[in-house]
Amino acid sequence: MRKHCMERTNTMNALDIMKRPAAYVSGYENTPTEEQNRAKQLCWEYNRTAPNEQEKRRSILQTLLGTCSPMTGIQPDFHCDYGFNIHTHGLAVINYNCVILDTSPVNIGAGAFIAPGVCLACSGHAIDPEQRSHGIGTSAPITLEENVWIGANSTVCGGVTIGAGSVIGAGSVVTHDIPAGVIAAGVPCKVIRPITEKDKFKPEDILF
Repeated sequence: MRKHCMERTNTMNALDIMKRPAAYVSGYENTPTEEQNRAKQLCWEYNRTAPNEQEKRRSILQTLLGTCSPMTGIQPDFHCDYGFNIHTHGLAVINYNCVILDTSPVNIGAGAFIAPGVCLACSGHAIDPEQRSHGIGTSAPITLEENVWIGANSTVCGGVTIGAGSVIGAGSVVTHDIPAGVIAAGVPCKVIRPITEKDKFKPEDILF
């Protein structure tokens, strides 16, 4: 996990701090509820679109997300905290029941495949129980570099970068950076091996 300078939010600049690529600590009283309610409403509308309402879905995503590539596809149900902190930079295939807690920027590189049930969680809580009970929280950015595949029901925690081309096995909990070009899995997620030419299917293996 990358080292970030921890910062304290205040009501005057909460949104600016949330949009920065740095970790921070905040109190619940500074939550920008108007932006949060906006995201909840747009997610509610998105999740109630019919399968044939692709234009409506695209329009909602363009409004909801901070940066939305035209090649972004998200299957309902989808939920996020704010939307403005989610940035897709090319083809992004996001399957059913994805949750993105975007209290910090979430950058999703081109060629991303995000399987059902994945959670990208920038936000966290204070370790100290008294501070936690008083609503003290933490947040740090998440970055998926190009051509990352995250397996079903995996969780990526705040502050993590997953390197280009890497695959995260189903059910993993990613708490630290993962380098490029590897298969990683487990709880906590660890590198298993590099991806090699042997992982390619032969042309005769592809049936259609």
